[in-house]
Amino acid sequence: MAQTETQPAEPIIQPDSHARLGRWIGIGVVVAAILALGVAVLQVDLHPRTDDASVRANFIEIAPEVSGRLVELPVNDNAFVKQGDTLFVIDPRPYQYALQQALSDQESLEQEIIDARRHIAAQASAADAVRAGLVSSRTGVQTAGSGIDVSVAAVTRAQAAVAAADAQLKLATNDLHRIEPLLAKQYVTVEQIDSANTAVRVAQGNYDEAQAALAQAQAAQQQAGFRKMEATSVAAEQEARVGQAIHTIDTVDTLESERPAKAAKVDSARLDLERTRVVAPFNAYVTNMNISVGEYAHPGTPLFTLIDTRTWYVIANYRESKLKTLHLGDHVDLYLMGHPDRRFNGTVDSIGYGVFPEDGGVSQGLPNIDRTLNWVHLSSRFPVRIRVLDPDPEMFRIGATAVTVVR
Repeated sequence: MAQTETQPAEPIIQPDSHARLGRWIGIGVVVAAILALGVAVLQVDLHPRTDDASVRANFIEIAPEVSGRLVELPVNDNAFVKQGDTLFVIDPRPYQYALQQALSDQESLEQEIIDARRHIAAQASAADAVRAGLVSSRTGVQTAGSGIDVSVAAVTRAQAAVAAADAQLKLATNDLHRIEPLLAKQYVTVEQIDSANTAVRVAQGNYDEAQAALAQAQAAQQQAGFRKMEATSVAAEQEARVGQAIHTIDTVDTLESERPAKAAKVDSARLDLERTRVVAPFNAYVTNMNISVGEYAHPGTPLFTLIDTRTWYVIANYRESKLKTLHLGDHVDLYLMGHPDRRFNGTVDSIGYGVFPEDGGVSQGLPNIDRTLNWVHLSSRFPVRIRVLDPDPEMFRIGATAVTVVR
């Protein structure tokens, strides 16, 4: 006969035991959920995070400072350029001509100043000669005055000689007239009469000579007066010439005052020439380029944009309730949505102090209050600027979405 296996008897579970086990499992699940929720809330409070963040970087619009047609454009859109690389070149020929003209004008001014100084030196020499002539003329006036004094003395002496000769002539004539009647009575001799006549003739000669000397002295006096008048006239003329010579001496002050303006034109022309070649001010990416060689550049009109790759930021918009846990310098973990497996490090650089109040504001001087739900109040978000410490320029792009966790 075959032996049959005996099956073990199954334990009999009572309905009350099933109910108790289910209750314990439910309680455990609820407790675990509460604990997980508490841990999550605690983690969110201790380490605020947000996915409302975007990558930012400084960028500048490249605009020429001079006008002209582009003759070189060695960069392309979205290309990386290093600091000092040429971005574009504007036709430099007009600015080279302007610089040459400015240098020529400056050199011409310097030559004018040199010529003016030579002319002034000649005028100064002429003035010195005129001053010497004036001194000579004044000496001539003094000499003429001395000559007049001498001639006056000579006239005085001649007048005295004439008076003496006249007295002698009258004496001799009177003697002759007294003794002539005595000759008939023979009281005097013929010899005495002849002596008296001789005396008269000698006195007459002396008188005539004295008169001639007086006339000569008077003529000399008159001539001396004329010489003094002439010397005085020459002196006056020389004084006038001195004044005119001094007045006509030019100065280089006016020409020298033009030097700063000429130098400024040279510097401006040289600066404009340098501005025809535009180089990258820092390592950057070129973007928003839609031009080619031959484009006419206008001052102040942007041609394209440079993204500064030296410093990258993430702008994270945190709820105002989380701001109390954020501090400057806090460490931040950063994740890019395009590369979620890569963690980057950052620090809180600044926290925004103002946003536009969408639920209320000031409109034309009066408060403008928008309607809101009575049972819920929306929390405002403030931008927090986070500086990236270890950016990868190949991964970071302005506007890329990021996730930030403050540690």
